[in-house]
Amino acid sequence: MAKTVYIAGLGLIGASMALGIKRDHPDYKILGYNRSQASRDIALKEGMIDRATDDFASFAPLADIIILSLPIKQTIAFINELANLDLKEGVIISDAGSTKSAIVDAAEQYLAGKSVRFVGAHPMAGSHKTGAASADVNLFENAYYIFTPSSLTGQDTIEEMRDLLSGLHARFIEIDAKEHDRVTSQISHFPHILASSLMEQTAVYAQEHEMARRFAAGGFRDMTRIAESEPGMWSSILLSNRETILERIEDFKERLDEVGKAISKGDEEQIWNFFNQAREQRQAMEIHKRGGVDSSYDLYVDVPDEEDVILRILELLRGTSLVNIHINEENREDIHGILQISFKNAQDLERAEHLITENTDYTVVIK
Repeated sequence: MAKTVYIAGLGLIGASMALGIKRDHPDYKILGYNRSQASRDIALKEGMIDRATDDFASFAPLADIIILSLPIKQTIAFINELANLDLKEGVIISDAGSTKSAIVDAAEQYLAGKSVRFVGAHPMAGSHKTGAASADVNLFENAYYIFTPSSLTGQDTIEEMRDLLSGLHARFIEIDAKEHDRVTSQISHFPHILASSLMEQTAVYAQEHEMARRFAAGGFRDMTRIAESEPGMWSSILLSNRETILERIEDFKERLDEVGKAISKGDEEQIWNFFNQAREQRQAMEIHKRGGVDSSYDLYVDVPDEEDVILRILELLRGTSLVNIHINEENREDIHGILQISFKNAQDLERAEHLITENTDYTVVIK
């Protein structure tokens, strides 16, 4: 039976989710809420949704499933608002927030005793692009879509959500909300703090040592890329997961102190072990498999500085879906190739490697 789905928030995540739902359930009616008219107009024009509103409460009673793809504070406010609306009996309410405990706790508090089912969710996918105009039906392909059940999650709730979202081609997984926040504090939230701290330190340092800006190469670029993330979102994430993140900061301080002591003492063995353990631990992690925010498959090509060489490579890759192309021309220290091409999946990466190595004599490195 066709269902009515209400997506609140037509940014990159919400709009891409609408496309994925439409792919496997073209008969479902998708309603959309967004404060700005621009995203509403794009979503309607591109057929992502069937109807749009800027009044959140107006469509909620019509929905069989409500997905809140909004900033954390607004998600909690809308959960509170939903508690006072006349919703369909047994309606499923879910979200797309990057932290889960605060949202699940709010749902269990505000929706207690209501005839609704709530399950927290975090689709671990993203892009440097934003808004409905950047929506991509393949955004979630092979990415983790995490469910964090609550006391209001019915027996069949997650199965219904998996069916609804089958067109996303994501990898669904269940985890406790508090454990989700502990894990993401280490592998997502804290790295953003590190990246921004490193950028701040370097910017101050470069005031007296101007060449620091020019010499910043591959390692620095890779470590600080996420410092360009939207500050409002990350402020909200940190403040909704503050205790766990503060623990990670204190733990890291201790680790920095340890390596600092080894350097001070000139303990070459301890320093070697420090780097070697890190190398072995990284190689053992499933870090190259798509499943996290902004994941991609990268191929590096050493190409000569000749006219049309980039066009030649792109011509070889005609028909292959690319995520991004970057030319590393400022400083080639600590980089794997002057041309960096990012792909969305392993199949496209392997195809590109084969085409380039078979048709050129350029060195190709996969990382």
